[in-house]
Formats: sequence, C-alpha cells, structure tokens
Amino acid sequence: MRRSERLLYAANGVDLRVVDVALTDGGHVERPFVRMPRAAGAVVLHGGRVLLLWRHHLVTDTWGWEIPLGEIGEGEEPEAAAARHVEEQTGWRPGPLLPLMRVRPAEDVADCDHLIFVAHQASSGTAPAGGQEDGRAEWLPMLGVRQLIEEQAITSATTSAALLHFLTDLLQARASH
Repeated sequence: MRRSERLLYAANGVDLRVVDVALTDGGHVERPFVRMPRAAGAVVLHGGRVLLLWRHHLVTDTWGWEIPLGEIGEGEEPEAAAARHVEEQTGWRPGPLLPLMRVRPAEDVADCDHLIFVAHQASSGTAPAGGQEDGRAEWLPMLGVRQLIEEQAITSATTSAALLHFLTDLLQARASH
C-alpha cells in the first residue's frame, strides 16, 4: 500500500517520483518511478503491409522499427491523437481507427499508458514533421513482423505487443473461416 509520494525531478511533462510503500511485515520501502503522459498510437495496414518508423532510440543508442506513437494532448481524444501522430510522423493519413489494445510497457517503473488503435487503410497525407535524422517511414510485410522481433529490429514493448496482438487476431480469424 502506498504511504506517500514525492517529486524528485520534472521536465518536459515527465516526472521522476519516489513512492513510499508499506510492506505486509510492517516495514516500508521507497520505489522510484516515472510518471508520464498518456500516449496514443496506431498499427496502420494496407495491402498486407504495416506502416513502421525506423527510429533512433537515444537512451540505448540503437535503431529500430516502431509504430507511430505520441502524447495525447490536453483535451484531445486518444483516437484523434493516434491519427495525428501517424500523419505527423509518417506523412500518411490513417483510415478509420478502431481500438486494438491498451499497453503499459514498463508498469513496475513507469505509469505510461499507451492506447493503440488499428487502421486497415491509409492515404498519402502531408510530409512528415522533422528531418531525415529523425528516421523514416516504410511499409513492411506484416507477416515479417515476428522475424523483425526475433532479429531485435523491433524491441519496443508497445510495438511488439500491438503487432503480435494484431497478428494473433488475424490468425484466429483465418482459422475460423
């Protein structure tokens, strides 16, 4: 049970906090965690391909494929945020978005909540915001996703969970027909 919580550091909408937790034996322990804004993203499909971003991960200094994802703005609906991030980050406008799943990729150390949608079509939109140094967007074969995960070209927990969840739904639908 939480006894108290205190802020250690805050910047760019992200807080580093410590929570004092009461243990069942009567003792207590302090646990650090990160409080982050909610985010929304989308698995966008078209013709058996999925729209992914090749991005640099600053903390680990690695590159990998990810779904478009970003912060939900104040008063913004999650679905609208997901559509906005897809277009801003990839230059593609997703078709109608349907809820896919909710992911908490680091629940023991962060309270980030990712709401993921799926779109079964997309149309060319505006040029993505940012420059080439921010990475690139590509349409990759959906059935190659598992191999990308095995090769560690996809390491994002949110991206892995969303793509594997969608693949499972796809395989179950095929098996029932």
